Amino acid sequence: MSELVTVGQAFQQGLSEEMTRDETVFVLGTDLFIRGGHFAQVRGVGPRFGHDRVIDSPISEAAMVAAGVGAAMNGMRPVIDLNFIDFAFGAMDEIANQAAKARYLWGKPVPLLIRASSGVSLFAAQHNNSLEAWFMHMPGLVVVMPSNSYDTKGILKSALRGDDPVLFFMHKRLTGARGPVGGPEELVPIGKAAVVREGSDATLVSSGIVVNKVKKAAELLADEGIDVEVIDLRTIFPLDTETIDASVRKTGRAIVVTEEPPYASVASEIAASVQESVFEYLDAPVARLTAAHAPIGHAPNLMEAVIPQVEHVVKAVRGSLENWPSSER
Repeated sequence: MSELVTVGQAFQQGLSEEMTRDETVFVLGTDLFIRGGHFAQVRGVGPRFGHDRVIDSPISEAAMVAAGVGAAMNGMRPVIDLNFIDFAFGAMDEIANQAAKARYLWGKPVPLLIRASSGVSLFAAQHNNSLEAWFMHMPGLVVVMPSNSYDTKGILKSALRGDDPVLFFMHKRLTGARGPVGGPEELVPIGKAAVVREGSDATLVSSGIVVNKVKKAAELLADEGIDVEVIDLRTIFPLDTETIDASVRKTGRAIVVTEEPPYASVASEIAASVQESVFEYLDAPVARLTAAHAPIGHAPNLMEAVIPQVEHVVKAVRGSLENWPSSER
């Protein structure tokens, strides 16, 4: 087993290995060369590879992504680092109308990776958006959200060797989480979920940092004699419905846990998909356990109050086992 590295270091390691392997990979963003980004996600990469391959841009997300689309369509493999996914609002035309559609319109691959920190943390309402469903909705985009160091490095490598535009979400509060990573040729496939805990009584589906809460809830439930299966999506789109459906066929129950607001969400899509595909196997309605439909407060107690916690997951599973899901908080 490899040494334990943080999620941020896993990204640095995977990026450095791919930049060494492939000279067409370069990075563009703000505060990257010296500072290494807001979360030190590319710290040390700039001095190692030079200003031609780690490029500090003016603060214009539209210009960054537009440059990335053009470079990708002309043989390069750009990594556009937006720092916060919230800043993607300044580049929505470039992402949704250009990156997502260029391959369909002109038949050219667009091997563009857009990395951004996502999820709820101590950054107030304007820096706490969970936008996975926005990009999942747009045909032509791949959306990934790893939950650990190994998957961060392995999925990054798969993305940088593919031909599609990829939105690479890294949760803000996962940056310092430690775990093992794979070697230079250990890739994690895009579009394949992981069953991180097997069980027989209910299926818990989540991604990113929420996987850790779900695993803790599963341990508490095991003390009560309740055996739950935990699925880490890893990829938001393309969604691995086969793994989810196979689990629900076994357990008869599904609870989807996310930090996003509930309406038109990833959780809603999974719930609808499960009920369409394996309805006859369900012993209870599919439950969605999401954030409240509200802006995220800056005060820690307000922040924690509007997103699912371990105790909420435990309560939702108990409710499902009683043939009616409970997501009340």
